[in-house]
Amino acid sequence: MGQHRTPGVSANGLVLTHVWAVILCGVWARSGPYQFCYVGWRVFCGQPKLNTRIVGGQVAPVGSWPWQVSLQTSGSHFCGGSLINSQWVLTAAHCFPTTPTGLTVNLGRQSLRGSNPNAVSRTVTQIIKHPNYNSGTNDNDICLLRLSSPVTFNNYISPVCLAASDSIFYSGVNSWVTGWGDIGSGGGSLVQVPVVGNRQCNCNYGVGRITDNMICAGLSAGGKDSCQGDSGGPMVSKQIGRWIQAGIVSFREGCARPNLPGVYTRVSKYQTWITSQITSNRPGFMTFTSTGTNSDLSVTCTGLLPVPTTTNITTTTLPTTTNR
Repeated sequence: MGQHRTPGVSANGLVLTHVWAVILCGVWARSGPYQFCYVGWRVFCGQPKLNTRIVGGQVAPVGSWPWQVSLQTSGSHFCGGSLINSQWVLTAAHCFPTTPTGLTVNLGRQSLRGSNPNAVSRTVTQIIKHPNYNSGTNDNDICLLRLSSPVTFNNYISPVCLAASDSIFYSGVNSWVTGWGDIGSGGGSLVQVPVVGNRQCNCNYGVGRITDNMICAGLSAGGKDSCQGDSGGPMVSKQIGRWIQAGIVSFREGCARPNLPGVYTRVSKYQTWITSQITSNRPGFMTFTSTGTNSDLSVTCTGLLPVPTTTNITTTTLPTTTNR
């Protein structure tokens, strides 16, 4: 136990974001035996003030996903991303095959068209692609953008939590993918899809295609997926009242095709890399814990190696004898 400040809204209406806490870990038992840990000191993240209830629709109400950003060149949207602190955005490396000109990050937008009274924009001073990004395999498809100046958090702009390195996402965990994608209205959209285990995803795409640095999500029947224009955007799951980013939209075969789930960069694999690049005002990392049984462990297909088993070695201690 220890003293902590409860995150909230200050007297001037600004969201409190830098909350120092002594209690970093605990157990949440109201809706399940979830263990949670705040990695780092900032415990305010992943809490949109205007999104207290999600009922699977397609149109995202204003302020629902305040970390969602639109990356644009010359006023045209080309990729999504997520705000992870006041001056850094997380996105996909494949969004930057070359260094673009006139790059801006747009935050607080509800629509790509028309008036957006809550929108602000920043230019980018630094593009950091993962040094091991492979455009052929899409491995390590992750990138950080440093904004030209910090943004002020409010009801429409605030950061998402990031999945800590010890997070576990079992098959079937609910996730939401947000962005703009290929929709005619130009408004923000969201889609709810379950996590698909890496073994199953490898069977779907061909064994060896899906690495440990990736996470998949989608319906076996198809019909829901991230699509063109959502690249770089966040895949999030909710636990303990906070939204935690599990993935970054990376690639897929077609869009919402049966048995071909979307593939995302697994954020939890990059906690060390992210914190090595952002040395101050670091993002908030949270451990996501799955409960129950991971059905993916029972998946088999041609070429897929069996799940390693742990053998308990029993040792016997023999009585000692003393020579007399």
